Amino acid sequence: MATMTVYFDDPFWVGVLELLDGDEVRATRHVFGAEPTDAELYQFLLRHGGALLTNAQDSPAVPVAKVPPPGTRNPKRAARAAARAAAESRPSTAAQDAMRKATELRKQASAERGRENRAAHDEHRRQRRRAKSRARRRGH
Repeated sequence: MATMTVYFDDPFWVGVLELLDGDEVRATRHVFGAEPTDAELYQFLLRHGGALLTNAQDSPAVPVAKVPPPGTRNPKRAARAAARAAAESRPSTAAQDAMRKATELRKQASAERGRENRAAHDEHRRQRRRAKSRARRRGH
């Protein structure tokens, strides 16, 4: 089951796509900037929904804490609780954990690429210096 939640995270509007798979959740987010209208959101999902789903599926899974189902409740109280939950419209904490975990993995991969690039650049500079030194020794 997939859920798209759009909320205001000062100063931008953010959309979070949550994929619930059994007792695990995977999530990804997209920053919209200005508040998207329903039509703009629909067009965005048509154009970029596949990429969002792919990003969500590639993100690490986080287990969902099971909340026991409530017993019989007063219907008015249940309606107020549902209205409160709809007004909050924030992504679940499991989705936030999944996004945080994915961000950490991206940071680690980026740091590793940076180290490799720096090492390759340093090796290239070392080889150029060595070649210049050899050329000077030969008198060219």
